[in-house]
Amino acid sequence: MSFLRPTAGGSYCDATLGLGGHARAILERSMTGRLVGLDRDAEILEVAKQNLAPFGDRARFAHARFSQIRSVLNEMHALPLDGCIADLGVSSVQLDQADRGFSFRRSGPLDMRMDRTGGETAAQLLHRIDEEELAQILRDLGEERFARRIAAAVVRSRESGELQTTADLANLVARSVPRREAGKDPATRAFQALRIAVNQELLELERFLQDAPECLKAGGRLVVISFHSLEDRMVKRRFRALAAPQASGAPDFRILTKHVVTASDEELATNPRSRSAKLRALERLTP
Repeated sequence: MSFLRPTAGGSYCDATLGLGGHARAILERSMTGRLVGLDRDAEILEVAKQNLAPFGDRARFAHARFSQIRSVLNEMHALPLDGCIADLGVSSVQLDQADRGFSFRRSGPLDMRMDRTGGETAAQLLHRIDEEELAQILRDLGEERFARRIAAAVVRSRESGELQTTADLANLVARSVPRREAGKDPATRAFQALRIAVNQELLELERFLQDAPECLKAGGRLVVISFHSLEDRMVKRRFRALAAPQASGAPDFRILTKHVVTASDEELATNPRSRSAKLRALERLTP
């Protein structure tokens, strides 16, 4: 909130609404401000609507991917923005629901879709692609050192019909990894890679980073919270490009976070999942 600086009467967007925690904080601080919340998860969006009902028509909602921010806000006549936030990755609610298939600690179907109204599930992806393509996904999207070992094991397992649940996949990965990172489950990287692939998260982020800054008015601010190095690298590079001097000699944007912002020791004590969070913020300078 210190980077967004919500003000009375402002126009805001929470591009990854979730249960509405950030949106609530913005609406409380902006007094008479208005906010549009986007989320691709139709089920969570309905819960957010209930959570934000006390704010009445100050909060509006759209079942949409955050890559669609410009078209959605234009259609809702909500441009330009005083502030926008995107909290990337999977939500705690999605992780905690076994039937969503995101967690390697809870056995459930191999789904992993953020939007269960359509698209290919992780199970369908794993049974469709060949060993080389799977190894590339694990290597590129999960930065998994043992990608080839895991991919080969997946192919053998699916042929024998042994790969049915998230627990099956987590156990298979654990058996395939000869060395483990301290304090990290061996399935972490593989699950991250498959989730990103199923939801096309990096492509979605690329599109968002192209359009979201252009949705801001002069003085408007964009805050992005990422949770792994692939996302953070994209955000950092895009922000640097936007803050570079233009043909006129002056930049159109300035970076508000000289160094990436991470969770404090106090927050880590109460919210361990924040340990991977990295926050970067940007301000538009020109109309």
